[in-house]
Amino acid sequence: MEMELSEFIILALACFRLTRLIVFDKITEFIRSPFFDEITEVNEQGNEEIYYVPKASPLKKFIGELLSCYWCTGIWVSAGVIISYYLYPAFFGPVLIIFAAAGLAAIIELFVQQWIDK
Repeated sequence: MEMELSEFIILALACFRLTRLIVFDKITEFIRSPFFDEITEVNEQGNEEIYYVPKASPLKKFIGELLSCYWCTGIWVSAGVIISYYLYPAFFGPVLIIFAAAGLAAIIELFVQQWIDK
């Protein structure tokens, strides 16, 4: 199985963006919420901090721990992306290019924000 460098970069950026979407983004909170309990604590400065703790039931705890680990979720997302791309390239190719472009845009935005904040 050979892969061109451009394919690999697109797949890597798509995996990056899709993993961040699942683990961190507000828009996918509905996916994560069944697996977490929300705990609110007040810190020393008097600000409220919210923590998400995986639920107690074995299956929800397992999925909660998976969703709270960027690296763990990234492995499964990468496996799904690669398998999907090789099984149905005509469909998933354009979808992954969209995620790759969004991933690259997020990285560029990080650099721009750091440059502006200096």
